[in-house]
Amino acid sequence: MRILHTMLRVGDLQKSIDFYTHVLGMKVLRRSDYPDGRFTLCFVGYGDEATDAVLELTHNWDTPKYELGTGYGHVAVEVDDAYAACAEVRQRGGRVTREAGPMKHGTTVIAFVEDPDGYKIEFIQRKAAAQAA
Repeated sequence: MRILHTMLRVGDLQKSIDFYTHVLGMKVLRRSDYPDGRFTLCFVGYGDEATDAVLELTHNWDTPKYELGTGYGHVAVEVDDAYAACAEVRQRGGRVTREAGPMKHGTTVIAFVEDPDGYKIEFIQRKAAAQAA
């Protein structure tokens, strides 16, 4: 077994695609419109769905916005350098909600950014090979 994807409902599909591709550097892997159901599914990710987990962006055509509720946490993305990743997100027009730095009560460097719908994405800085050993 393996995780295939995580689904996020989005209010403005093009804004979300722009964020995940232009700001976070993912690729659109596939997109399908379902006119009879009035929705579109767009899968984005860093690698092929056959081997990597991806995000499914679900756009219900008649719903411009969703309440996130209190159950959603975040999607985590590993980065080489969380400080540089935050700078890049800002440069590309994205929103950093927690600057890069060590996590509370630990040493792992993390940061948080937010997509156009308010979903949180956590950057977790890859540990150096010497630290991991």
